Amino acid sequence: MAFARTCSVALVGVDGVIVEVQADLEPGVAAFTLVGLPDKALSEARDRVRAALVNSGEVWPQRKLTVGLSPASVPKSGSGFDLAVACAVLAAAERLDPSSIADLLIIGELGLDGRVRPVRGILPSVLAAADAGYQRVVVAEQTAAEASLVPGVTVIGVRSLRQLIAVLTGAPEPDEPPDPISGRPDPLMAGLMLPTAGVRGLPDDRAARLDLADVAGQYEARRALEIAAAGGHHLYLKGPPGAGKTMLAERLPALLPPLTQKEALEVTAVHSVAGLLPAGRPLIGCAPYCAPHHSTTMPAIVGGGSGLPRPGAVSLAHRGVLFLDEAPEFPVRVLDALRQPLESGEVVIARSAGSLRLPARFLLCLAANPCPCGRYSRRGEGCECTPAMVSRYQGRLSGPLLDRVDLQVQVAPVTRVELMERDTTAESTTTVAARVLAARERAAARLAHTPWRTNAEVPGHELRTRWQLGPNALNDAARQLERGLLTARGLDRVLRVAWTVADLAGRDRPDQRDVRTALVLRTGVEQGLPLVERSSGRFGSGPVPQTGAKSDQLLRADPSAVTPDQRPSDKEI
Repeated sequence: MAFARTCSVALVGVDGVIVEVQADLEPGVAAFTLVGLPDKALSEARDRVRAALVNSGEVWPQRKLTVGLSPASVPKSGSGFDLAVACAVLAAAERLDPSSIADLLIIGELGLDGRVRPVRGILPSVLAAADAGYQRVVVAEQTAAEASLVPGVTVIGVRSLRQLIAVLTGAPEPDEPPDPISGRPDPLMAGLMLPTAGVRGLPDDRAARLDLADVAGQYEARRALEIAAAGGHHLYLKGPPGAGKTMLAERLPALLPPLTQKEALEVTAVHSVAGLLPAGRPLIGCAPYCAPHHSTTMPAIVGGGSGLPRPGAVSLAHRGVLFLDEAPEFPVRVLDALRQPLESGEVVIARSAGSLRLPARFLLCLAANPCPCGRYSRRGEGCECTPAMVSRYQGRLSGPLLDRVDLQVQVAPVTRVELMERDTTAESTTTVAARVLAARERAAARLAHTPWRTNAEVPGHELRTRWQLGPNALNDAARQLERGLLTARGLDRVLRVAWTVADLAGRDRPDQRDVRTALVLRTGVEQGLPLVERSSGRFGSGPVPQTGAKSDQLLRADPSAVTPDQRPSDKEI
């Protein structure tokens, strides 16, 4: 009896589980048995490995062969075990020294001709190997750069099974052509790149060419965008079609600071598992942007699929922006499923094959028309929707979901002057992003000895007890809380936004004006702070050409535009 073992990795979501690949040869009728809960793709490894060994010049053992994948209770999927199975079989047949592969972790798919094809999820797999103490990892040559992102691990990139055998036996390495089909895309990379699901994650993508200065007018929304990026606050843009909601949302990722090394590894691991990491760009260093269509299903948003779930849009937007355009058109169940990740920064998915946690710390940006036709306004001009239609349309965004959104901004139609004349006061993305980065650095210095990095992550209890606000800063918010016009969660989120406003202004702590500004941005109702003053460069925005109506006029003109959580007190009316 001959026996050999090596190791590979099974992915459960975005986490890797070390799997021992064991090969046993016994006298008997030639057969190949693969055990250990393999899926269909892994079960087909029997034919791929046999053909790859024969075409690589090796002799297939004519004995009873059993390959076991341990632990047997962990479901295993994909073709990334092929190379480990081949090495274990060769070692059991005494073609390789069993000790030469015992401490190796091997990941790769085999072609019938013996070439090693790359597979998805290399980064989380190598991270799991490093955590388990493995120091040498064998992967396909195309994914060696991605595997090298993990410190303390020696990566061996191979192009074929023949080349790996030569490395393990000390023989001269055969000359393998890098591209067998000249003039065409490398077919070996087909397994890495899947449809992008509306995700942007590369610095040189179209997002890098989108400038905030291209947006005409919309000073209130531009400033809300800056505050959202500085504090990681969720944003809701509500306005008629053509007002610039999508343009604003597309420019939000460029305002976010570059990802830290830890954040970049987290994002890259998710995209690697999802098949969205292109060759030649092993590390994602900027905030991803995910904008799914409103017909997207629940598994595509939160994660799912047959067997063990795969990352959905909320995980693909981890450390970036999840933009839901035409938000009321999304299924209500899909929208309400966002509540858990908005609070916890992760999503827990349970299936019959197992449960897993996926990271989902994203910045949510919602955009919606005021009614089905989009022409509804406070004056009611041009809208043919009935009040019941308007109420039903706006009610698709539930109160509990909107209660988790810090900034709720009305986006007004662009005027002729704003659209036709050049605005010299409009700031570029680079200018605004520099202020966002400075505000993030102030927040990071304040939160240096805590597990949080942005104001949006700090629990409300810590904000109320650990860091003191200015004198009488909470008077307006406390009055609304006592009258039941502001929820406890709403108060916590107002405090978070107030701290972000203070960070952008360079102050050590928020004062009463900062809290009032946060209340206005949350409720859309003036709290005694003139619109001109709120728009006059306190956050770096240019002056607004025209002033807005008073809160009492807005409320009387359209009572339905203010939710019960947002109505001002009798004194303010």
